[in-house]
Amino acid sequence: MEDSASPLGDGHGPLTPDRLPPEIDTTIAHPARIYDYLIGGKTNFPVDRDAAQTALRAVPEARAMARANRAFLGRAVRTLAAAGVTQFLDLGTGIPSAGNVGEVAGEMVPDARVVFVDYDPIVIAHSRALIADAGADPARIAVVPGDVREPKAILQDATVRAVLDFDKPIAVMMVAVLHFVQDHEDPHAIVTAFMNAVTPGSHLVLSHGNSDLEPERAEAGARGWATASSPLFGRSTADITRFFAGLRLLEPGLVPVSEWRPDEPPPAGSMWIYGGVGQKA
Repeated sequence: MEDSASPLGDGHGPLTPDRLPPEIDTTIAHPARIYDYLIGGKTNFPVDRDAAQTALRAVPEARAMARANRAFLGRAVRTLAAAGVTQFLDLGTGIPSAGNVGEVAGEMVPDARVVFVDYDPIVIAHSRALIADAGADPARIAVVPGDVREPKAILQDATVRAVLDFDKPIAVMMVAVLHFVQDHEDPHAIVTAFMNAVTPGSHLVLSHGNSDLEPERAEAGARGWATASSPLFGRSTADITRFFAGLRLLEPGLVPVSEWRPDEPPPAGSMWIYGGVGQKA
């Protein structure tokens, strides 16, 4: 990749059916592919679209929420890049599409270093195909298979360590990923492990489904993920706030993602995804 070209394109090109890895099960819905469908992507299958439609019947705003979450990611990356952050660890990256971390960071910082991490084989295959087709520099842009629930394995991965310099600030991206981690898997300890590994001046960018606002409708909407490979678990505002313990929350704090430094007036309607950016002192 040179200059501001996107390392991951628009998410619609290189991964054709004949290039699908054999381990990809198209009979079980996957959160990354459901999300891809909700934001208008094309890397999804009928089972994913059926799951999304189940959610949309209960929560018609789900598509707007997903798109607002993607827009929050872009604004957060631009904010940090403008502040001098050049390294990004994107955990649970999902299907690469327009506005992904690498694209947004590359527009502002041509030599940005980005590691994409996901456990879904289709995400890994799609991302690697796009990076290869774009001719991205593997010393700066990499895709690593990994599960956010296993921070030690990710943090010790040779590729992660080769691309990212842990002696310099890193933006740890956990955008719409931790609501797929169950309580017994201790999501707060996961965040702590990653933030303990990065140097002061690093940031946590996090968004998460909020269960406080309309619990009954939220529960009905979550049924779209009930048969997916990873069900969805909303958490309270207090529990989401705890993810930022020990960090300095950037203004405006933890808010609906559509209200985090918006480029335009936030859309009307429910917004059950909360997001924030915290800095490690």
